[in-house]
Amino acid sequence: MAKLNILADAHIPYLQGVAEQFGEVEYLPGNQFTEGSIKDKDVLIVRTVTHFGEEILNGSSVKLICSATIGYDHIDTAYCDARQIAWRAAPGCNADSVEQYLTASLLYLARKYRIDLKDKTIGIVGVGNVGSRVDKACRKLGMRTLLNDPPRAEKEGKGAFVDLDRVLREADIITLHTPLTKSGLYKTHHLADGAFFDGLGKKPILINACRGGVVDNEAWARAIKAGKILGSVIDCWEGEPHIHPELLRLVDIATPHVAGYSADGKWTATKMSLENINEFFGIGIAPIELLPIHKPDNPLIDLKGISAGEQLAAAVRATYNPEKETIVLKENPDKFYYFRSNYPLRREYKAYRVKNADPSVAEILRKLGFGEIEN
Repeated sequence: MAKLNILADAHIPYLQGVAEQFGEVEYLPGNQFTEGSIKDKDVLIVRTVTHFGEEILNGSSVKLICSATIGYDHIDTAYCDARQIAWRAAPGCNADSVEQYLTASLLYLARKYRIDLKDKTIGIVGVGNVGSRVDKACRKLGMRTLLNDPPRAEKEGKGAFVDLDRVLREADIITLHTPLTKSGLYKTHHLADGAFFDGLGKKPILINACRGGVVDNEAWARAIKAGKILGSVIDCWEGEPHIHPELLRLVDIATPHVAGYSADGKWTATKMSLENINEFFGIGIAPIELLPIHKPDNPLIDLKGISAGEQLAAAVRATYNPEKETIVLKENPDKFYYFRSNYPLRREYKAYRVKNADPSVAEILRKLGFGEIEN
């Protein structure tokens, strides 16, 4: 087969130097993908920055779109299907990264608001690859979980799932992990709207690390000001990169859509994208060439001198600290796209060794997936 003509987002890590095994590759920032730049390409390797529909694909020679992300709401799948443009995503690639983000955020808020997570109920809305990982992690932290996923409940039966009203009534923490869908029986656009906030039975912490449009950001700001919300974590915003200024000021943790931006997750997404190209075109490269994943600057976490009650939070914070990113984004909201595109990729738990952990803490760290635990 002739070499492919590929256009790739320049901000996809672990790609430059290995995508070339499939053909000629041009790299552009995602916001510079245009009808002209993709016209003669066979393959696009993309992120969520640009929408791929008739407005950009019309008249192109594109045969395959590989999204190095878990979602595909930035792809007009109906248009692509009708014109025989194949599309692939990377489901589950960053599930562990989002779980790390969520756990770090929960431990930060538990300390800020002086709450014991073991006493709390968390409602997980959307229980796919990411939500399932979050469920497991929260149970390892001793929390009670309520699972809400109407599509899965319809297919699998309601046994493991509860309805959204019960989540709103009982949950001390609500975390959203749904795709963004704007129509159909299970539409999620503005799932958390004014009625959602009016239906809260408690004063919960609310976390959005899925898609910005799942929450009405105006309604969220009103709910915080009305005292309906204890704490707020936002990684995904409506209107990115132009984010809601008042909401940014009000929330506890604010990050530039990077919950899934671990080096591990990005490496996996790149690997899956290359595998999709290899399989779709029947190229047959085996093994596919991949770049090595970098090691953390400080892979050893020493908990000596830290009280047993603080060790878990300290260990997780050593792998990822959302407070630092919050400060930077609040000071520079106009740099949202820059921060997201130039994010220094963090490593997940498995890249770290821990020593001098209290035995009870060491057991939790093992369950979360940390590497070697030393005495």
